[in-house]
Amino acid sequence: MPDTNRTRNRPRSGSTTAHHAEWIRLLEVSGPFLELPVLTKLFPQGLPTVDPTVRADLRARYDEWAAAPADDRAVHTLWMRSVLRDVLGFPAETLRDRTQLAVRLDVHLPEHRQTIGPDYAIVEPANGDTQERVRMLVQTHPRTQDLERTVSDQAWKATPLARMVELLRRQDQKSGLDVRLGLVTNGEQWTLVHVQLGEATTFATWRADLWSPEPLTLQAFKALLGVERTIGSADEHRLEALFANSASASHDLTDQLGLQVRQAVERLVKGVDEIDRARNRTLLRGLPETDLYEAAVTVMMRLVFVFYAEENRLLPLDEAFYQQHYALSPLRDQLEADREKHTDDVLLRRHAAWCRLLATFRAVHGGVEHEAMRLLAYGGNLFDPDRFPFLEGRKPTSRWRDEPANPLEIDDLTVLHLLQSLQSIEVAGAGKSRERRPLSFRALDVEQIGHVYEGLLDHTAVRAKGPVLGLCGKKGEEAEIDLDLLERTAVISRKHLVTWLEEQTQKSEAWIEKALGSKVAEEAPDSWRRACNGDDALLSRIAPYAGLVRMEHDQPVIFPSGSVYVTKGSDRRSTGTHYTPRSLTEPIVLHALDPLVYEGPAEGKPEAEWRLRSPREILSLKVCDMTVGSGAFLVQACRYLADKLVESWALCEAGSPDKVLVSPEGEL
Repeated sequence: MPDTNRTRNRPRSGSTTAHHAEWIRLLEVSGPFLELPVLTKLFPQGLPTVDPTVRADLRARYDEWAAAPADDRAVHTLWMRSVLRDVLGFPAETLRDRTQLAVRLDVHLPEHRQTIGPDYAIVEPANGDTQERVRMLVQTHPRTQDLERTVSDQAWKATPLARMVELLRRQDQKSGLDVRLGLVTNGEQWTLVHVQLGEATTFATWRADLWSPEPLTLQAFKALLGVERTIGSADEHRLEALFANSASASHDLTDQLGLQVRQAVERLVKGVDEIDRARNRTLLRGLPETDLYEAAVTVMMRLVFVFYAEENRLLPLDEAFYQQHYALSPLRDQLEADREKHTDDVLLRRHAAWCRLLATFRAVHGGVEHEAMRLLAYGGNLFDPDRFPFLEGRKPTSRWRDEPANPLEIDDLTVLHLLQSLQSIEVAGAGKSRERRPLSFRALDVEQIGHVYEGLLDHTAVRAKGPVLGLCGKKGEEAEIDLDLLERTAVISRKHLVTWLEEQTQKSEAWIEKALGSKVAEEAPDSWRRACNGDDALLSRIAPYAGLVRMEHDQPVIFPSGSVYVTKGSDRRSTGTHYTPRSLTEPIVLHALDPLVYEGPAEGKPEAEWRLRSPREILSLKVCDMTVGSGAFLVQACRYLADKLVESWALCEAGSPDKVLVSPEGEL
């Protein structure tokens, strides 16, 4: 069933950017999709409308198809061909079936002992000096075959989407064809697949049952996958070019996500430090500041894990009890609704959201065995409550199963900012405006998360020996400066101060001169006094430099003496941790593990003679990355080994006359 919640909470803005953000939310997207600036440039007036006659005919044909028996192949084929021909607009000379061209595009997968190919191919006819070119491959499946579930009657236990990915990737190896686009359908789901070397694969799914109630989805389907966008327009306006232009914007989004997560870590560190100050510095006594920073980073990584697991239904998000008491994905909407209904001050006085986070983290780690809900224990180090017991208000030596928690008074507004930093992302809007766009964790690649984590290693937490000011500067690279140092520099000369501030802020001389003459502290004394913990003497010292201080969440960034704050460090450089793209990990893992997973490569046999090893042999392998950083090679090794293990299980089952299931080790 379609997710009806997607039609709610639409943007009220009438901007073109909001228009495109709206229909994107109605799709099921995984991987890097078309970015808003690219779509806004291509469709500055929004998506073109679909002729009412076409919409009416489509609805009638869909109703006929939906009412027909699931095994009626004639109606099923007629429906899919009508979508390709009448909605997407492919004429007969461009829509080729297997008897015309597609069989020539088949590829053999020797490691799977299987040949796969398209049912149709979208071909750009020859024109003058240009040769005929294949633009998109189409695979059709029975209406009962979910595109994200494995094909049960095949030894190679791959989903229809995974099969299309392999078909596209191997076209270049087989015949030198550079075909990046695929369309996979079961009649209800229509999934665009985009494969680009060195980039994460994109999947974008349209649902036919939404085309009538949500006409924007039909408009997007026709505008992006139709004949004009594949073969009927200039190269720079075709779908492949749009993805290429979006790739650079996608890297910018990953950087923006990294910045948002770091700012959330800073806010959480500040929140814990304020609680420690209110307790006369007893909460964190004896705890290194770096441990506090690591704890805040761990909280954010836990949230990433939970969001990903909930969106992919690896946690029981659809069960009422979990939804009501543990689910974290809907918590942001609840807090935002409370914020609109009440004020920030109300959220500042409440602390229930933090308790919910801790309860969910415990449930994931230790599992739940109760009549209302059952959840397997994840275990491991990431969610271990005893790793940072102070987050639960417990003593360092306490154990979570023995001592009750007394959670920190982290306010709901802080938790809301943590959730917002991960569940929405700030993007460029019309002109110089900025808009927030929902972020799906199904669309985030593991390597992108690794890139975000890597950026967090650039920073650490330190304790201020004196008052510290957070200065304005280049986005993401702002500096924190001791007030004492700033005052000593100012004593030398005005010119020396300005030159020094140019280096620290990367701002122009004119901007600095204007900032030094600002009276912002006098215009809003209450917020500045709160930032100074009510210390009027400190506020007087800061006032001459207030224009240099950056604002976050409408508050000046000031750290009084003794505060713990986040600043740039050297952990990343000292650990040698650097982001590794999949374009490097895939071939290295493939060539390293093929000889261990198959019998034949080490002996120099051709691929057709390779034999996949048993599940027990695959499970007995031990993989060690001696220079592991963000884990990119190990993540790819897990992907590879998981695929081969599932395939090995399938071979064991296929060899059993009774079709019994096998144990993890491959025993019947």
